[in-house]
Amino acid sequence: MEKHGFKICPLALSFVSLLVFTYAESSSRIGINYGRLGNNLPSPSQSVELIKSMKAGRIKLYDANPEILKLLSGTKIHVSVMVPNREIPIISLNQTFTDQWVRVNVLAHYPQTMIRFIVVGNEVLSSYSDQDREIWSNLVPAMRGIKKSLKKNNIPNIKVGTSMAMDVMESSFPPSAGRFRADILNTVMTPLLQFLSATNSFFFLDVYPYLAWAENPSNMSLDYALFRAGNGNGNVSYTDPITNLTYTNLLDQMLDSVIFAMEKLGYPNIRLLISETGWPNSGDIDQTGANAYNAAIYNRNLIKKMTARPAVGTPARPGMIIPTFIFSLYNENLKRGPGTERHWGLLDGSGKPVYGVDLKGEQNEFNDNQLPMPQNNKPYRGKIWCVPARRVNSELLGRALSYACSQGKGTCDDLVPGKECYQPVSVFWHASYAFSSYWAKFRSRGASCYFNGLAVQTTEDPSRGACKFPSVTL
Repeated sequence: MEKHGFKICPLALSFVSLLVFTYAESSSRIGINYGRLGNNLPSPSQSVELIKSMKAGRIKLYDANPEILKLLSGTKIHVSVMVPNREIPIISLNQTFTDQWVRVNVLAHYPQTMIRFIVVGNEVLSSYSDQDREIWSNLVPAMRGIKKSLKKNNIPNIKVGTSMAMDVMESSFPPSAGRFRADILNTVMTPLLQFLSATNSFFFLDVYPYLAWAENPSNMSLDYALFRAGNGNGNVSYTDPITNLTYTNLLDQMLDSVIFAMEKLGYPNIRLLISETGWPNSGDIDQTGANAYNAAIYNRNLIKKMTARPAVGTPARPGMIIPTFIFSLYNENLKRGPGTERHWGLLDGSGKPVYGVDLKGEQNEFNDNQLPMPQNNKPYRGKIWCVPARRVNSELLGRALSYACSQGKGTCDDLVPGKECYQPVSVFWHASYAFSSYWAKFRSRGASCYFNGLAVQTTEDPSRGACKFPSVTL
């Protein structure tokens, strides 16, 4: 019998093939995260010109800045905008407010600006205060509200998602054992995956092999983290004992753990999107492997992998296209925390490249004569102190000194009159002791040697005479 059904003419088949190729081509374009937490960064107009000159295929914003969205109008750059965490509760409860948000932040710019993603919240599930936990329950309803508003305005091609860090995982090793945290499993992850599946959207993942490697650099291969395993650098690989899938890089291992976690909840086909990944180009003394040489290798190999044709995918999903955003455009000097937080940029604060990359993945040779060979690929062993940076504001330093001494645990006991470290009486000297003492006492609780940019680490002992400064010993 003749099969009655849909007949595809050669012209239609060619058109479908073209669509598939165009989708694959656009989806393999590398994106950049454009953060603006710096007081020395180029203007938005200069930044957009830099982004265009770098041939970025996508740009991800951490808000919906109207000036930047207007500057991106008429370009072919696909744009991701973000709903700030603080607006998630009202968006989840008030459709009128949601419609207004979409009208102001999307419709006012679309389609001239090619907005393709709306990210509802940034790593919402990585914050644990009572107020943050309330936002957890608001997350998926807010996403539904945004999608409802887009549908109301006949906009089907903007995907709605939310970015997740790897700390949503309770287990990620081996990859086949991947599962989400118990505290979010039924309340957040299941309805989230239902939404993503129903809307054919992506699981947005912030994934950093650097952070996983840096937790245990002595027992994990750096080449494995930098995509260099088996490339003249030894045959480093890992085979999952359950699936027998073999991994040659840490990123694939991390991605597949999320894939298996989704499969355990009955969602084997939700696509992954890497909303952040990268490698720090510098950091503190105690931050192993944070240097420009490693950052260049990681990002170049990442680009090569994600722009390959045909698509490479992962061992669990071979051939899968994974839209990818590199973090970040700039080194952002106002970001809090350890030194790496301010050194993820492809560009420095002046807009100058920290190292060469080709976001299209076509260039194989780079002039790296000025890139110093890494000196910190092995953990530092010894003592480190925390002291004021040079030429800092004395008034701000005094406030930081007061803060350090107010934290208790005898942080500043040796700075009172008559004690060994009281003399000389100066803000700089007292802050030097207080910073070192505070960091030594509270580092195990997550404290950093930063003090809003007023402090730096040093391996030179600042002690004088009978005044012995506390230190962190690695």
